[in-house]
Amino acid sequence: MYKDILVHLDGGHRDPLRIEAAAALAKRFGGRLTGLFARAENQGLAVIARRGSEAFETAAATSERQFNEVVAQTGISARWWRLEHGEQSHVLAETAIAARFHDLVIVGQHHDGKDAPEDLIEQLVLQSGRPVLILPSVDKYPSIGSNIMVAWNGGREATRALHDSMPLLEGAETVEIISVRAQQRSPDAKLPPLSIIEHMTQHGAKVTREVLAGEDIGVMDLLLSRAFDQGCDLLVMGGHGGYHLPFFKGAGTRHILKHMTLPVLMSH
Repeated sequence: MYKDILVHLDGGHRDPLRIEAAAALAKRFGGRLTGLFARAENQGLAVIARRGSEAFETAAATSERQFNEVVAQTGISARWWRLEHGEQSHVLAETAIAARFHDLVIVGQHHDGKDAPEDLIEQLVLQSGRPVLILPSVDKYPSIGSNIMVAWNGGREATRALHDSMPLLEGAETVEIISVRAQQRSPDAKLPPLSIIEHMTQHGAKVTREVLAGEDIGVMDLLLSRAFDQGCDLLVMGGHGGYHLPFFKGAGTRHILKHMTLPVLMSH
């Protein structure tokens, strides 16, 4: 269960929608919501002095007010945190550290004009050790987790994402598992048959399954297209880092982060 949820805020115009979505999840699971204001500073002198500029402080105050208004309406348990300044490495490190003390982290997709480090989401996925729910920079989120698609390849990251999203999967009306690659097993080993559907049904999830061929950037577009056609309100998938072969590992993750049109839950 998600009993302790963190939502990242930066003072942007999408903050109220993100707060509302986070508050709705906190209320659904009977959990506490923490609002964390962490914003990249745009004024050089403030960065050097490691203090908030006037614009930084104004944005923090506005974000806190918006957060408190939503919390008052929903009646959930909540608290407000903020970073003291917006030097980029400080924002990346402290946000990841804060995330480690929560069950779920909610952030907004990066877009032009967003006052947050461009690689914040990727660093949270890779460094926090927690599931990260990314909300798209377009449209609203009337529901999250009623019709879920899971990208499954049997790998460590996909396994982590699937089990990190279990509280949502168990309560979903529909769960579709899309296999993007057949799991590799030894042809000589006499192993019992493995079924992700069988495993999920033990948790009460209502699962169907479809197998897709291939494993490249085209598959990422296919996932997004399928999710749109099926009216999914959440995509669950493993998140990869660049490592030393960014095209083969991190490129698919970055493609989703750039082109996503629905909420995406990633774990590494």
